[in-house]
Amino acid sequence: MNPEVTKIVDDNIKSRRSIRAFLPTEVPKSLILELLDVAARAPSGTNTQPWQVYVVTGAKKEAISSEIVKTFMDPVAVKEHVEEYNYYPAKWIDPYISRRRKVGFDLYGLLGLGKDDKEKMQLQHARNYTFFDAPVGLFFTIDRVMQQGSWFDYGMFVQNVMLAAKARGLDTCPQAAFTQFHKIIAKHLALKPEQQVVCGMSLGYADTSKIENTLVTERESAARSEEHTSELQSH
Repeated sequence: MNPEVTKIVDDNIKSRRSIRAFLPTEVPKSLILELLDVAARAPSGTNTQPWQVYVVTGAKKEAISSEIVKTFMDPVAVKEHVEEYNYYPAKWIDPYISRRRKVGFDLYGLLGLGKDDKEKMQLQHARNYTFFDAPVGLFFTIDRVMQQGSWFDYGMFVQNVMLAAKARGLDTCPQAAFTQFHKIIAKHLALKPEQQVVCGMSLGYADTSKIENTLVTERESAARSEEHTSELQSH
């Protein structure tokens, strides 16, 4: 074991977090392609490599964002758009619902939003669709013929994208929020009918002056999980 390498890898993993405010600083195309090539070393069953990535910048990104935001803010139009797959459970139970509530309370608390600030909360959510002002947007798609194992592989690829970006001084925010508007995305990207939108992602340089970027979410410790497992086994 090389302690220096271990620290670099561990620090890269631990420092990655979802950024919700970006600088307008341009990201070179060569850098985007480089990190995607690195991320493609993710494992996949029989090397199927089920991931497909669309990079949007400039006018293309603005056109997608503009239409989605307009639709999202329209209480009638938004009802015509639903997710193609269930990202979250139909029925929430603990500890998952408690974790979800905490991250929401923590984020809106930083932004000074109370539970009655519905309009401001909606505007904050709409920032998802402008990629939080990031200069680069990524859309991940998969062929519908692929099954659950390929989605498992896809998660490892997306994680690699975020870690490769972090190692190059870039930040990211993976966004399942985009899946509700897959029809709009498919139109702008000219997706084939067999392609399904998995998620979107913001990519760029974090605006460290924004308070929302100070949010650090909690994680369950392995030691605590081990204690809980031991308790269950002893009963």
